[in-house]
Amino acid sequence: MEALILLAVSPIFFLVMLWEYRQLKQKGDSDYSKKELFCNLTLAGLHQTADLIATILLMPFFLWVYQFRLFDLTLSATTLLAAFLLQDFCYYWFHRASHHVNWLWASHIVHHSSQKMNFTTAFRQSLTYPISGMWLFWMPLILIGYPPETVVLVVGLNLGFQFFVHTRMIKRLGWLELMFNTPSHHRVHHARNPEYIDKNFAGVLIIWDKLFGTFVPENDQIVIRYGIREDFTGWHPLKATFHHWVHIFHAALAPNQSIRARFYRLFGPPGQH
Repeated sequence: MEALILLAVSPIFFLVMLWEYRQLKQKGDSDYSKKELFCNLTLAGLHQTADLIATILLMPFFLWVYQFRLFDLTLSATTLLAAFLLQDFCYYWFHRASHHVNWLWASHIVHHSSQKMNFTTAFRQSLTYPISGMWLFWMPLILIGYPPETVVLVVGLNLGFQFFVHTRMIKRLGWLELMFNTPSHHRVHHARNPEYIDKNFAGVLIIWDKLFGTFVPENDQIVIRYGIREDFTGWHPLKATFHHWVHIFHAALAPNQSIRARFYRLFGPPGQH
């Protein structure tokens, strides 16, 4: 379902990317590169394939969990809107956890490893999200009473929206900045400047960051530097996907450590990123 949604809107994605490319070219900005475009599109394909396989494999488990739902919800405009809001709330916590738990960061770091910020960066996703457990954060919706296929639908809609916040070409959007995640808010999230680290985790609604103390507005006086602090510059999709997994397992399997220390290497907070 998620893959079908993203496939259906892919023509819009590519038209928007073409617009951005032409805008950058007119400004003499070389933000697009063939190597990075190839890497990002390949990562997107791998991610969608892994997501599709994971959804098929996990659906029996989702349906088993659905037996224990708290409510029998009738799908309507109201309940679908509620599902979208609840999933966005869950996404905030997934995203926040992904910056504070090494096991989750090993997947999410792929998205942050580019030193550029354009619409192609939205495609830069990891095929290992099913392994790190992204799907666990959607389980509360199934337990509340939303059918698994509805949950997959709203997850796809949320991710589709997020494509449009990955750009430097769109500045502030007036009153929309008060409630919604925007390119301005998301540029802060992708920055590696110390004052911006681990801020603005929103998917669609920025209100979660404002409620839970992780919101920082973009400061026009700060020149944003994108990427991760270790200056990852690899263009190979598999290197981008697995480099942090290799790092944390190497650290966890190093000799002369307690079990607690090994566990911490895998599930403790990441290093400076």
